[in-house]
Amino acid sequence: MLAYVTRRILLMIPTLLGILCISFLIAQLSPGGPVERLMAQIQGVDSGSNRVSGGGGDLGAAQQQSAADQLYRGAQGLDQQLVEELNKQFGFDKPWYERLGKMLWDYARFDFGSSFFRGRPVLEIIIEKMPVSITLGLWMTILSYLISIPLGIRKAVRDGSSFDTWTSAVVIVGYAIPSFLFAILLVVLFAGGSFVQIFPLRGLTSENFADLSFPAKIADYLWHIVLPITAMAIGAFATTTFLTKNSFLDEIRKQYVMTARMKGLGERQVLYGHVFRNAMLIVIAGFPGAFVHAFFTGSLLIETIFNLDGLGLLSYESIVNRDYPVVFASLYIFALLGLVVNLLSDLTYTWIDPRIDFETREV
Repeated sequence: MLAYVTRRILLMIPTLLGILCISFLIAQLSPGGPVERLMAQIQGVDSGSNRVSGGGGDLGAAQQQSAADQLYRGAQGLDQQLVEELNKQFGFDKPWYERLGKMLWDYARFDFGSSFFRGRPVLEIIIEKMPVSITLGLWMTILSYLISIPLGIRKAVRDGSSFDTWTSAVVIVGYAIPSFLFAILLVVLFAGGSFVQIFPLRGLTSENFADLSFPAKIADYLWHIVLPITAMAIGAFATTTFLTKNSFLDEIRKQYVMTARMKGLGERQVLYGHVFRNAMLIVIAGFPGAFVHAFFTGSLLIETIFNLDGLGLLSYESIVNRDYPVVFASLYIFALLGLVVNLLSDLTYTWIDPRIDFETREV
């Protein structure tokens, strides 16, 4: 197992290098950049998003004002000296290969630099936004498992019945509905859109959260996450539900189950005493991957609709603002986390079922 883990860790290095190099190449070929964006802001022709979240201060506005004091000579546009200073400030006065090499060396030491437009260390910004995304991903994964496992077991036991048929239809419809459409519906119905306002529409906590008692803080937190978690989880349990059902059906048809029944064991004893552990192997082992999937996907629109300042919204704003240090650092951290979690998923398989041996297969 040690050799397998070592090979997987060594393979992470070229994978991360490839991701960073391709992303850097795309950024080089894409039109515009932080310098062009700041110049457009100075000239007042920028129609893109100027929002900078996170309470770090709008450094872009400060740079714009400072630059505007020096330059802008009517129709002649920006002063060339200022443009050169901006290129030097953002590091674009160096050749592309030198900038790429510096970025790879810095990232190997987890030095992500500072944001172009927030004036703060990138790692500090990402850590600040992470609790929101972790909250959404973790609660969505837990909720989907709490729904999927009992429902999948019930569908397996009653395979082919009317219950199995109509629940399958409901699960498929829920899976087909995009989470952001369901989120909008929830806002309209329950957050003051057109009907009633039962739930809040902004943030994870109320403004007076610090003054609340501990039980009231928990209640306030849960009150705020009901709608976003419901919107994200509505279609998230479809895959796990059918996976659970099929796993149980495969185990129920095996010889050891027939032997247990012939010994006079009750159906409940057979199901939960013998079948459950074997059938749940693939479901439980997939929990880390399911959490990472929930952590990465579907959060941008949900965070936007419910005004949640998390990593999804941060990544989107950084791309729009051409804040390359935040974009590349987010991508690097997400990719590294995904690779590590995939390795942990494989190790979880071997922990749950020691019969699985990855040493005998190629990576």
